[in-house]
Amino acid sequence: MNYNEVAKILAESLPYIQKYRGKTIVVKYGGNAMIDEELKKYVINDLVLMKCVGINLVVVHGGGPFISSYLKKLNKESVFIDGLRYTDDETMDIVQMVLSGKINKDLVKLIQSYGGKAIGLCGLDGAMIRAKKLCEKVDLGRVGEITEINTEVIKNSIDSGYIPVISSVALANDNEGVYNINADTCSYRIASALKAQNLILLTDVPGVMTDIKDPSTLISELKLKDISKLYDNNIIKGGMLPKINCCVEAIKSGVKSAHIIDGRVPHCLLVELFSKQGIGTMIY
Repeated sequence: MNYNEVAKILAESLPYIQKYRGKTIVVKYGGNAMIDEELKKYVINDLVLMKCVGINLVVVHGGGPFISSYLKKLNKESVFIDGLRYTDDETMDIVQMVLSGKINKDLVKLIQSYGGKAIGLCGLDGAMIRAKKLCEKVDLGRVGEITEINTEVIKNSIDSGYIPVISSVALANDNEGVYNINADTCSYRIASALKAQNLILLTDVPGVMTDIKDPSTLISELKLKDISKLYDNNIIKGGMLPKINCCVEAIKSGVKSAHIIDGRVPHCLLVELFSKQGIGTMIY
């Protein structure tokens, strides 16, 4: 072990730790980092460390692959329309069970196994997330559009020393129904409502690249005003479009910076936040 290198890395992290201490960071947890057991350990380790150095951490998650797996076990077909899940009433029951039950509590348990202090929540708790039916060209069933974020439960959890772990289901405005919400959208709306310092989206790509087949073309930093050129040049497209849109809306709502990073890289959160070079694309 090169002790000088270790000392240099630790010393380099100090100004970043000072910068983020006491600030709120929202992490959208998804992709392979949520499925692969080894990657999961790196992410959870990073989250607990971030909390230990004084960051007010909020974790938001979805769980599409897990939902599909449980639907298959129950002999119910997953239906997608233009790449979006159709959620009928029966599927919504399963979505709520899987997201707010199994996945959410497994994440809480894992964080606590690493010495963290976590609390599992969903949009129904304290009427945290309210939604109405999403109006699209096609009917997606019980898929919702967020109308309101109530941060009281989140703030109370943070003030009590917990990491809130939030699943992306919402309470209908009439207090009767439940809606399935896109997790990226959910994370940016929560970050905006909290006026968070950062929003971080864990993905399965290095970030925004001018050539999606060449990681060396990664764009490390993007100013908000420069993003329209990337749309015009067809650089931002496909699955990156909704993620960029979430980042843009978050920053317009007061979030200081938004990051799209590769959750397949070990300790991606620590590298992005606590080192000079970072690892993904930062939008500010």
